[in-house]
This record gives sequence, C-alpha cells and structure tokens, in this order.
Amino acid sequence: MSTVPRKKIHPQMFALYVAMASIAMMFAGLTSAYIVRKAQPNWRVFELPNIFWISTIVIICSSISVALALRAHKAKKISQARWLMVVTLALGSTFALLQYNGFYELYHLPQPVRVEGNPSESFLFIIWGLHLLHIAGGIFALLFVWLRSYRKNVKEYSSNGLAIVANYWHFVDVLWIYLFLFFMFG
Repeated sequence: MSTVPRKKIHPQMFALYVAMASIAMMFAGLTSAYIVRKAQPNWRVFELPNIFWISTIVIICSSISVALALRAHKAKKISQARWLMVVTLALGSTFALLQYNGFYELYHLPQPVRVEGNPSESFLFIIWGLHLLHIAGGIFALLFVWLRSYRKNVKEYSSNGLAIVANYWHFVDVLWIYLFLFFMFG
C-alpha cells in the first residue's frame, strides 16, 4: 500500500472541466450541423470583416495576461496580479466590442447579413452569440475574483479562484480560435 499522498483536484475545478466538456460538445454539435446544412442548396457564402482578425489577437493577449496574473498571484505578488486582472478585463471587454463592430459591419453590407436571413447567417449569429455569452460569463467571473482580491480580512490569498477563471478564460480563447478558423476557412 502506497503512502504517497494523491493530489486531488479542487471540486470547483472539476465542475469547470465538466462544464467545459459540455460547452465543447454543444459547439461541436452546432458546427457539425453547420457543415451538414452547408451542403444543401440556398447556402449564402459571405466574407468576414478583418476586424475579427484584430479581435483574435486581442483575445490571445488576454489569455497571456490572465496567465501572468495567475503566476503573479501564486508568487504572492497580489498587486501585480490585480493589475494583470484589470488588463485581462480590459482586453476581454475590447474583444466583445470588436465582435460587436464586426457584426455591425456584416449587418450593414450592401447585402446585409441578418439573423432572420439565410440559414448560414442564422448559424453565424447563434454560434457567435453563444460564444459572446460565454465571454461575458468569463468577464463577470474575472471581475468577481478581482474584487475578492481586495478583501482585508484574509491571512493568505488562495489562487484557486483565479486558477479556475484562468482555465475557463483559456478555454473560451481556444474556442474562439476554433470558431474563427471554422468560419474563415470552413
């Protein structure tokens, strides 16, 4: 019998992994349905605005900043971690704003992309809308962890909350890259 202690996963991290698996399956199902429907007639092909490339760079930078925030927090550099969380919040908000501007451009094309239009347009709005909902959830979770980092009656700051949010943030980052490449080249 081994006396080596087993490293246990935090219950909230485990719940996050289950949630991320569910979210991944949902997006896999939606993109699979997109592929199946794309093979049928009356499918509209449209080009995505270049602003989506910029938003991709922004979300990658936000993933880097949240990783640096977690590293700083684990090194007990709480003020640096707080500053990097604010940077991540700003980048996440910028990403959402750039997404809005990208859809504004699509909506104002000579032949506009509309949610009630062609099925290809409906898929685009549903998939991207769901992703932005997940980004908003990540922004609120990060804001919550940032605000909690200012508690005065804490003897030692745990990095569990930030680690959970950082993992989720990396997940929505990778999910965005998948969706972006899917719509650009799919």
